Amino acid sequence: MNRPLILCVLIALLAYSLPCAPAQTTRRVPEARSRQEYQDYMAATAITDGALLEKAADDFAARFPASELRVYLYSRSLHQYQNEDNPEKMLEAANKVLTLDPDNSVALATSALVMADSLTSSDPARDQKIWLIRHNCDHALETMDSSLVLAPGVTAQDVAAYKALLGARVHSALGIMELKTGNDRDAENDLKLAAGLNRVQGDASVYYHLALAQDHQKKYAEAVDSAEQALQLASASPALQQLAEVELERLQKLAVRRNPQ
Repeated sequence: MNRPLILCVLIALLAYSLPCAPAQTTRRVPEARSRQEYQDYMAATAITDGALLEKAADDFAARFPASELRVYLYSRSLHQYQNEDNPEKMLEAANKVLTLDPDNSVALATSALVMADSLTSSDPARDQKIWLIRHNCDHALETMDSSLVLAPGVTAQDVAAYKALLGARVHSALGIMELKTGNDRDAENDLKLAAGLNRVQGDASVYYHLALAQDHQKKYAEAVDSAEQALQLASASPALQQLAEVELERLQKLAVRRNPQ
């Protein structure tokens, strides 16, 4: 699941420092209740290893069980696990965030996407996962505005980018889930929405799954275009790059058969 670091942009908009004069937001900026809490929090934020950061967040939560800052450390560990391309730990971190903040739109969307990526036909909890993916996606969109805490200096353009990337993550999760449940038409629609909302960065996984959805509907010319987009964006993920290459080669042969010269 080596995607462009969408979560980095989402996380950057949240208040991970403790400003003296917070900007007006839909949520009150959290505060440390003591100097020790503040110092321990700041020390934890300096950690850049996912496992060590998660442990520091656990330790911080044990020392300050009522702290408003616990959720921000777990969110940082979620971000770090994405940097490390560790979906299993991303889901664990997202669930820790949601335990403390059930309306956290970033954790909702990220958990849905990880579950969609890992969904299989033989999954014993398949129906439950499908329900939870839909629920988390719907709730992420519902809480997109109300769950946002902005750091000072964030502009209207930054907020628009945040909403676009969060929306892309939600529609990507829905599209992949729909593809894996045989709903190719809705999968194509959601994946196109995801691609449109994330035009600046692009996401190889979105275009690869879009190619599959179009392939299943025998839209071979469109699927070729999507597979080519996936291949252009997949250089950071050798496994996905190989999948895109195989799919593109297959689609090109099918397109030639359908429209022979």
